[in-house]
Parts: sequence; C-alpha cells; structure tokens
Amino acid sequence: MKIRFNIGIISAILLFITAMTAAVLTSVWVVSSETAEMSASSTFNGASGRARERVDRLLNEVLVLANLGATQDDMTRFAGDGLNAPSLPLMYTALSANPELYSLYYGFVDGRFLQVIATHDDRDVIAAHQAPEGTSWIVRAIFGAREKGAHVQTWTFLDAGFRKLSTRQEPLPKYDPRERPWYKGAMVGGEAAHAQLSEPYVFSSLQQPGITASRVLSGGHGVFGVDLTLTSLTQFVSKLEISANGGLVVLDPARRAIAASSEFGLSEPLTPLYDLDSHLAQALNANRGKGLPGKLLLIDEGGETLLAQQMNWTVGGVELQICAVAPMTDFTDHIIDMQMQIVWLSLLGLATFVSVALLVSNRMSKSVANLAEDAERVRRFDFSGAPPRPSVILEFDQLGKAFTRMKEDLASHTQALEVAESKLNRLVTLGVAMSSEHNTDKLVEMILRGAKEITHADGGTVYIMNDNKQLEFKMMLNDTLDVALGGESGDAITVPPVELFDENGKPNRHNVVSYTVHTAKTINIADAYHHEGFDFSGTRKFDENNDYRSKSFLTVPLRPRGGEVIGAVQLINALPSGTKDANEAIAFSPEMQDMAEALSAQAATALYNLSLLEDQEKLMDSFIQLMAGAIDAKSPYTGGHCARVPELAIMLAEKASDVSEGSLGEFYFENDDQWREFRIGAWLHDSGKVITPEYVVDKATKLETIYNRIHEVRTRFEVLLRDAQIARLEAIAGGADEAEADRAFEQEKAQLLDDFHFLAEINVGGEHMEDDALERLTQIASRTWMRNFNDRIGLSHGEMLVLPDEEQSLPAVEKLLSDKKRHIVARDRGLHDTYENLDFKVDIPEHLYNRGEMHNLSVTRGTLTIEERFKITEHIMQTIAMLERLPFPKHLARVPEYAGTHHETLGGTGYPRKLTKDELSVPSRIMAIADIFEALTASDRPYKKPKSLSEAIKILSFFKKDGHIDPDLFDLFLTSGVYREYADRFLGPEQLDDVDVEGYLG
Repeated sequence: MKIRFNIGIISAILLFITAMTAAVLTSVWVVSSETAEMSASSTFNGASGRARERVDRLLNEVLVLANLGATQDDMTRFAGDGLNAPSLPLMYTALSANPELYSLYYGFVDGRFLQVIATHDDRDVIAAHQAPEGTSWIVRAIFGAREKGAHVQTWTFLDAGFRKLSTRQEPLPKYDPRERPWYKGAMVGGEAAHAQLSEPYVFSSLQQPGITASRVLSGGHGVFGVDLTLTSLTQFVSKLEISANGGLVVLDPARRAIAASSEFGLSEPLTPLYDLDSHLAQALNANRGKGLPGKLLLIDEGGETLLAQQMNWTVGGVELQICAVAPMTDFTDHIIDMQMQIVWLSLLGLATFVSVALLVSNRMSKSVANLAEDAERVRRFDFSGAPPRPSVILEFDQLGKAFTRMKEDLASHTQALEVAESKLNRLVTLGVAMSSEHNTDKLVEMILRGAKEITHADGGTVYIMNDNKQLEFKMMLNDTLDVALGGESGDAITVPPVELFDENGKPNRHNVVSYTVHTAKTINIADAYHHEGFDFSGTRKFDENNDYRSKSFLTVPLRPRGGEVIGAVQLINALPSGTKDANEAIAFSPEMQDMAEALSAQAATALYNLSLLEDQEKLMDSFIQLMAGAIDAKSPYTGGHCARVPELAIMLAEKASDVSEGSLGEFYFENDDQWREFRIGAWLHDSGKVITPEYVVDKATKLETIYNRIHEVRTRFEVLLRDAQIARLEAIAGGADEAEADRAFEQEKAQLLDDFHFLAEINVGGEHMEDDALERLTQIASRTWMRNFNDRIGLSHGEMLVLPDEEQSLPAVEKLLSDKKRHIVARDRGLHDTYENLDFKVDIPEHLYNRGEMHNLSVTRGTLTIEERFKITEHIMQTIAMLERLPFPKHLARVPEYAGTHHETLGGTGYPRKLTKDELSVPSRIMAIADIFEALTASDRPYKKPKSLSEAIKILSFFKKDGHIDPDLFDLFLTSGVYREYADRFLGPEQLDDVDVEGYLG
C-alpha cells in the first residue's frame, strides 16, 4: 500500500501525541482512583462516627432515665385513672426535657399499668390515640382486678397546662404489660441488673417502631420503661451527607433498617434491608459479610462501582451496625472532568496541527476528493451536496460541471420515483386498512381522504347508490372552504341525492356523476368552466355562494371486480405539489387518474364486502329472532318471553355501562360487536326449549298431559256411582228394606261426590299439600272398579311395548287410581351423551316421564313431577349444548355463556353448572335479573297470575337477600328507572303500582 509523504508525517506525529495523551490519562486515573477511595473512607468514617455518637448519646440518655425511674419506688403508687400518681410530675418533666421520647410508664406484677405519652404536637400521635385537638399529654391507666375480669383501661387527655380535655374508658382491655417484651426482658435480669434496651419493635398503641429501655423497680413489684421512637434517628441520619448519591443505614441484629438516608428508599423503619428496592440496599445485601468492619469495600452493582463501609458496636445490650455506601463516581466526577479537559486540549492541539498540515498538503487534491464524496452520496441517492468549486485545472473544472449536470438529472428522476413509490405505499396501506374496516362511515371517510391525498385534490365527494336508484352523498370534503359533511367525523349531510333516472325513466346522462355510474367510465375534466358536455350549473351556483372556483374534476366509478357499479368518487381541483391555494388548481394528470382508479377499485370491493357482511348479520339476527319467536309461539302461554327478555337485558346493560365506580365501574362493552354478541345471547337464552313439549311447559293441572286426565278419573267415578245404583236396585229386588237401600245408596253417592271433589281440587295444584291429604289420596286410590273392555286394542306400537306381557282376563278389577308400567316413558340415554363433557351438575331422573296417576297427584307443590321439572330445567342444558356446537366467530364466542347462565346464582346453587359469583360475568348476572323479572310480570302464564310491579320487585329483593342475584345490579335496576321504563312498555295498566325504591336499596 502506498501513501503520500505528507500523510505519513502527519500520521506519525498524530500517533506520538495520542500515545502521550493516553499515558497521562492512565496516570491520572490511577492516582484519582486512590484519592477517591481515601476521600470516601474519610467521609464514611466521619459520617458513621457522627451517627454512632448520636445513637450512643440518645440511647444512653434513655438508659440513664430508665435507671433513674426504676429507683423511685415511693412514687409508683396510683389509683383509678392515675392522675393522683406522685410520679406524674417527674414523668412530665422527663418527657418535656427529651422531645425524642415517646412515653414513660410503669407495669406492675398484678397487671396494673400507668403510662404518660407526650404528643409533642405530633398529628400522627394524636390521630393514633383518637385524642382531641390541643392534646399535649395522654395518661393511660389500667387498674382493677384482672383475675376477676374487673380491670378497666382509661385514657385521659390533657392540654399543655395539664387541664383535662376528655377521658375515654374501656372495660376489659386486652393489653397486659406483663406479656410485653420490655417487661419480660427486664424481669429476666432481676432487681440487680441495670436498665437494658429491647430490640426494635412496633409500639402497640402508636403502631410505629421504636426501642424501649426498661428496668425492674426497687422491690421487684414492677418494671419502669422508657419508649423512644425511631423517627428521631431517621431524621438525624437523613441529615448526614456522604455524597450526592450516597447514604447511611443503621441496622439492628436482624438486619432491619431502624434509620436510613432517603437514598435507601426506606418508607418506614423496621424494613428488612433485602426488601428495599434501591440499588444501594441491594448492593449492600448482595455483599453482606464480604468486607471487614471499618474497611472499605468495592462493590460492582449492575456495571456501577459502589464504595461501602460498615461499623459494628453494642449499646445497652443491643448490637447495632452502621453501613455507608456511595457510588464511586461521586468521588471521581471532578477528576473525570479534569481528564476530559486534558482530552479536549489534546484534541484541540491535534485538530490545529492536522488542519494546517492538510490545508497545505491537500490543496491540489481537493477537487477530486469533493467529486469522490459527491459520487458516494449519489450512490446512496443523496443529491444534497453543493456543486464543486471552480478549479484552475481545466480537466478538474470540466469534470466537476459534468458531474453536477448528471447529479441534477438523477435527482429529478429519483424524486419522481419517490413520489410514485410514496403513492403506491399509501395505496397499499389504504387497501389493507379498508379491507379490515367494519364501519361504513369510517370506511367512506378513509376512501375520500385517501383519494384526496394521493391526487393532491382540494376537495371531493363520495356517492353510494341506494335502493331507490339514487346516488346518496355519503361524504363531502373541501380543505379551502373547511367543509366536512358525512363520514365518521363530518357534520350531517343536507344535500339531496343525485337522480340516476329522469321522471320518464330514462338514464340521467347530464350529470357527470350519474353518467360515470351508468357507463362505468372515469371522467377527467381539466376545466369545468370551459366544458360543455355536462351540466355544471349546480356547481357554478355553489361556487358563487362560497366564493370558490371548481375547476378540474376527476370522477371515478366504484365498481367491485366482476360486479355492478355501486357509486362514484368525485375529486375536485388538483393542486400542484407544495401549494394549498385552490386558485392554482391544475388538471388531474394521467398518473393521478391511474392512482385514483386503483384506489376506487379497492374501495368498491371493500364497500361491497362490508355491505355483504352487514346483510349477513341482518339475516343472522333476523333468523335468531325468528327462532326465538317460534319458540314462544310453541305455547300460547309463553308468547313474547324470548323477545321481552333481550329488551330488558339490553336496557339494564346500557345503564351498567354508564356506572364509573364500585363493582360495576370496570364493566362496559368496548364496541358494537360486543353489544351484538350480548344481544344474540339474550335472544337465544331459551333456544333449548325446542325440545320441551308444550304440554309440560303449559301443564296447569297434575293429571294433564296432552289433555287433562281428570276426565278419565271422573268417568271411573261415574261407573262406581252407576254400580251403586245397580246395587241398590238389586238389594230391593232381593227383598231388602227399600229405605235402608236408599240410605246406603245416598251415603255411597255422597262419598263418591266428595272424593271426586277432593281429587279435582288437588289436581289443580297449589303451594303445598299436607300429609293428611296424601293419606286420603292413598285411601281413594285403593278403591276398585270393574273393567269389562279390552284395554289393548286401538293402541299404537309404542304403547303396546310398555304393556304387561300377560293380558288380564275380563272382567278385570282395576284400582280407582294407579301407577302402571304403561305410564313410564323410558329415557333415551344416547340423547344425553352430549352432556358428558359440559360440566353439568344436575341430577337426571331415571325416567323421561312418569305419567302414573298417583305419581302425579302426589306432587306436593305445584303441578310438575320431578321428571317434568327436569324436562323444563333441561332447556338450558340444551341451549348450552346446541350453542357450543355452533362455530361462532371469535367476536361472538361468548354467546353460549350469555345464553346459558341466566339460571345460575351467585351462591352456586343454580343450574346447570352451579357457577359461583366469581365465575359469572356481569352480562350473565344481567341476564338472570331480566329472565326472573320478565317471568314474574308476564301475564300469559296459565299456572300463575301476573305479579304487580311492586310484588315483582319485592320478590326480586328476596332473591337479592338470598344471594341469588347481583345486589349492585338490583340496586341499579331500581335507581336507574329501568324497572319502570320496562313496565310502561310491557306491563298491563292493572300491574302498574308504586314501588318504594329506597326501601330496597343497600
């Protein structure tokens, strides 16, 4: 490799200066690091010593006071609230002289307790003891016989002049001084021991951490204690400055922080060091035990070097440790600044030398170097460089001019390609966005704004063909006039539609938009004021009214691939790049037209697909409503239920969405898809009723199946009465006394009439049937009658299958009421295979139906047997089974949940899955309330009268109290007025009465 002489000399000098600078910097760095460590060690020792001195002084004062207080044996007597205790003046004086102290107190072996607390006007202390304003002293006394459960605790609150402000008395307090650690610790040492310090702990009355100094009283009948909060330690330590980012922390034997600088992130004392999230605490904890006491330790914490030092000492029997830590940079920043100054001075010298050397040595090659740089920029398609300066050398000058012309041509072509690429990218982006948009107004606005952008049009309009063969204005934009009509963000459209046909039914070809739609051709007009092919009179009137000039027009049909034209996009006034003045409008270029046509093709497809999706949704919704209506139509007694429940559910959901606090504060449907999902779930909530026979749903009497079988029973009674008449006549013919025969007949007749009347009454059903009624039913059923006709003829094949194998001989004796094999309808087990993986928690009866007469008449409540009740309950199981088999799209995935949970309860007692409150979403809970309220107020049920509004609300309140429905939704149901709005729409006038809303809230 060959280099120039001047470049070699410059490189050698540059290398020498760089080596000298590096050597100086290395020397400075080594010295600065040692200096930084010495400075840190000195600073740490000073701060740690001051902290230790402060802690020693404060704790020793507390120990001296504890020793002094324990020797005042003659002053420890007190009675009642303790205000007569001779030791109070001494305690007041000690607390006044030591503002760091929290309280002084005596605890006695018999459980009595006397404490004086100085508030020092601390709002936290006053609030913690619920003291009145102005409290300076709190005297707490526990007295009375603990063994007899007669001890009492009093709190006396005094002002600064020792005047009583108030007293609070608490019988049987749980606090026992003998169980506290300061008492037990002092008692272990006995009378001979001096005062000792407890480990830091949380004071029971103040709920703040502190330390207690305690000593046994003379005579051993109690303990004297002095409480010191850790707040004063923290305040003192926070004032000790180590460095800009360093700090101190004081630790107890359990490595809990009892005081620390703010840099440690200590929110309150007694937090374990390893729980603090500051990098100082984490560094100390990670290097615990690696350094010797008093020695400086270097710690690497996340790439940052920290300096740390610890000191250990014991005071009052408690081992304490002070740790100081700070970033190395706090002690080296000024040295680094010095190093940077050396670097900058070196660089300045190098720059000066190199500049002078290059100015002299490179003057001849400057032109070529500039051309090389320009060539490199051109390679990167950067044409921003300045033209080469003229050169005294002819060849260099000619080369520079030729290169400049080449760069200008390349720049022009590149700019045109960039504009085209930008428009193509925008076109692709718009196509992707349009294909995923589901809102027609938003899609129309996206189309128009995109078309204006890629053609630099000042204004534009989108027209869509309606069902009346008219072109409706869907959106109009004009930047100069600041007009925005239609779309998602514009004002309401008041412009009438464009007629596609005249009054004679002929195509309207005078209007340019109508012509474009009829011919499916793009119309590009350079100047509408000099164009005679179309009627622009309306446009010129618009221009006159708005002081505007609509000059160039580009009208493009909206035609999906292979389909018919569905509308048009019209763009007005193409503007030159870089201007927004409509007076400078130009014609739309062929390139702009191509872009607009490409966009319109994509837009037409997106609009057409969206229209198809909307039509599919309408068809699906109509089909669902048709299915719900068919379910209601199965029975004349449940008509309208499937239609009314969604109405009520949506009304309540809308109110719940407006709630911003409480348990409903976070509930809302984010978009129209979620509202539609909920609405479909509500419409399909009883879709499983397609398997429920009407005669079960409508069963109004116990013996009813397809018809009321009480008529068969009555016929048997007719036979028995006729038999009684025959028996009377036979008795008379046989010589019996006629009067006696008549009495026997009348007695039998009366019994038969009474028995049938009884059966007819219990057949109707009711709230409850007593045991004596069941016993009488059994007695009546045991009566017999004679059947003379064959009961095996005229039957279907299915009926023959359940008859006994042996036919009875005629005449046959039959019981008046019986449960026969023919009454049993077997369950098809295969029908319920679909239930196996659906987590249903219901008991399935053995038989599908049991139509036995005794089985049905013995129903004690209502008219339904357990088989029939399950059949009705099964409708929700079928609802879930059917809906979960359907391939719902993702945005309708929760339809089975919303449709299948309205019989669940918050307490987990509902069916079919016994879901709990946490497993039920807010929409599911809304469905439960809507279904119950509609059922209570429905006026088309054969088995009950419709409830009045107040009766229905009262029953719903019972459901709330029993934990069956959501209490917050029930309260919202009332306070929002939904109950009344629904009642006004769907209840009869006779059901509308007043409801005491306030009485049901809470």
